[in-house]
Amino acid sequence: MYIRKLDIFVEKLPLVKPFKTALRTAKEIDNIFVVIHLENGITGIGAAAPTVAITGDSTAGIASVIEQVIAPQLIGQKITQFHALSKRIQQSCAGNTSAKAAVEIAVYDAACRYWDIPLYELLGGQTNELRNDMTVSVADKEDMVNDALKAIQDGFSILKVKAGKDWEKDAERISAIRRAVGDQAVIRVDANQGWSVSQAIRIIRELEDRQLNVELIEQPVKAYNIAGLKEIKQHVQTPIMADESLFSPIDAMKLLSEQAVDYLNIKLMKTGGIRRAVQIADMAEAAEVECMIGSMMESIVSVSAAIHLAVAHPNITKIDLDAPLWIKQESFEGIAYERDTIHLGNEPGLGIKRKENVPFK
Repeated sequence: MYIRKLDIFVEKLPLVKPFKTALRTAKEIDNIFVVIHLENGITGIGAAAPTVAITGDSTAGIASVIEQVIAPQLIGQKITQFHALSKRIQQSCAGNTSAKAAVEIAVYDAACRYWDIPLYELLGGQTNELRNDMTVSVADKEDMVNDALKAIQDGFSILKVKAGKDWEKDAERISAIRRAVGDQAVIRVDANQGWSVSQAIRIIRELEDRQLNVELIEQPVKAYNIAGLKEIKQHVQTPIMADESLFSPIDAMKLLSEQAVDYLNIKLMKTGGIRRAVQIADMAEAAEVECMIGSMMESIVSVSAAIHLAVAHPNITKIDLDAPLWIKQESFEGIAYERDTIHLGNEPGLGIKRKENVPFK
């Protein structure tokens, strides 16, 4: 069965409240949706979320690259040869990982719909449930405490606390959250590249001295500073995770060979899609380094692909996939978020569909 055409749609999705990190503040997000049409009428959908501060990809850039560069590589190709299609996508241009991810997700969705199986079955999944976390955005201490308590009330027991915007206040903010939630929640801290090496060591040691029981520290320093990650890892007890430092399997090889971190955070918008994400998880498993799978601020379409991969790969042991819960009104349905648990069904492909009476514009 062959690919007949690709359609591209852009939607602006308002958020429930501003999402704030050390890198950006977002009140709404753009999502670029890709629909692949097969000759027999079957369609597959994928999506990308532009995050210029991390991937360098903009809305206009993603749409243009898909339409002018990637799509021509796929028209007339056989959908079941998804590894070859993935290679075509990756080799179509340099960078542009978000655009590549959107198209590759649509390829996998269409192929699985053609075979009438869920994506997680194609990837070898053995479960269809995941335990999720909730992000606490950077804000004043009191607001962060209130957001943490709200997350606990909503049924979450894992909090991802954002830091790195004002390093001198980070330790006290995290301490205040721990005092407020007690032992009701696991706390992860994400600095989003906001600290220097010396600041990171100082802050993490302070968190350890206060016995705050932080599970891990994510990307404390700039993405390029692999040596800095390693130095921090060598001087603290709390595990260190790479996020913005990890885009490709080559990045993973460097992080793993340098023994620079304790965990890797995989995101499809960084890897360029599912296939390279699987490669990274496999490499990390061989090195006995566990992985988290996360997302940018994205719609359920692209996040659903990450969910399927998370339930399928044994080395993905942590997830950070709360992004759809930040969107005021999703245009798709099919994957259930119930408190801190994500449920996948048995529908083919991504298992999602456009809500009735919500057409693409």
